[in-house]
Amino acid sequence: MNLKGRSLNNLFDLNIEEFNYILELAHQVKNEKKNNIFPKRLQNKNIALIFEKPSTRTRCSFIVAASDEGAHAEALSNTEIHLGEKESIEDTARVLGRIFDGIMFRGFKHKTLEMLIQHANVPVWNALTDLHHPTQALADIMTCQEYLGKLNRKKIVYLGNGDNNVTHSLIIASCMLGMHIVICCPDSFQPDKEIIQQSIQIAKKTNGTISVLSNPLEAVKNADCIYTDVWISMGDENKGNNEEKCKQLLPYQVNKKLMLATKNSECFVLHCLPAYKNMEISCDVFEENNKFIFDLAENRMHSIKAIMLATLIN
Repeated sequence: MNLKGRSLNNLFDLNIEEFNYILELAHQVKNEKKNNIFPKRLQNKNIALIFEKPSTRTRCSFIVAASDEGAHAEALSNTEIHLGEKESIEDTARVLGRIFDGIMFRGFKHKTLEMLIQHANVPVWNALTDLHHPTQALADIMTCQEYLGKLNRKKIVYLGNGDNNVTHSLIIASCMLGMHIVICCPDSFQPDKEIIQQSIQIAKKTNGTISVLSNPLEAVKNADCIYTDVWISMGDENKGNNEEKCKQLLPYQVNKKLMLATKNSECFVLHCLPAYKNMEISCDVFEENNKFIFDLAENRMHSIKAIMLATLIN
């Protein structure tokens, strides 16, 4: 399958076959690295990494993935380039597109990403915006496949703030694989309705389902996987009344009581990190599931490597 030259705005950019192809490639490159096989398929490629938001997993994953394949990755922060300030986003995109073979963007406004894609003339990958987080969702699904095998008809339940980038991309990814995804959140924190509607159309093709519920103990029954994320996203620390937000989300904490309510002793927990223990997840449940959580963190690197390989070479 040839995805050379393609950008990754969000997972709607991929059809079901392309999504599965990238997942298969992610498993392949993970196995290669495990066996010390480094084909250097991106030799002499140069990758720009634009960070409006700081990062641990994303930055390290792109740098190591690029290095493994023979490419050079250059991290660019707000203090180092003039994105949308002294220089327009369009002109920055055109400059970077002349110098680099691919561009990663991790930032705030989704519109900024779209402008980079429009003007860079090289693949641009969304490593997080306020609306989507596709590289995270690919790693999420990859990790679920490792522990659950085929994911069609498996049930994944997201608890907490349903109106965020991680939730939106997880919904799309789950529908691509025919999963039953449940978003459990307060009525005031529901996912984007347009993303839900588009994902329903995908689910019709894969026999997946989407549910949005507000009762945590009801939502998690027979779950195969529980997923949670921080309640206050990076950059939102000083926005609105976060104390009231956390109060509303407290019933959605992933804890022992919730895990028992799954009625499934094999159910495991994923968290995209960083975690605020004893807020969105209790410390004991986090530690009991740390293998799954840190496997997910590692899989960011393998899935990101797959994205770069799929879009930079034939």
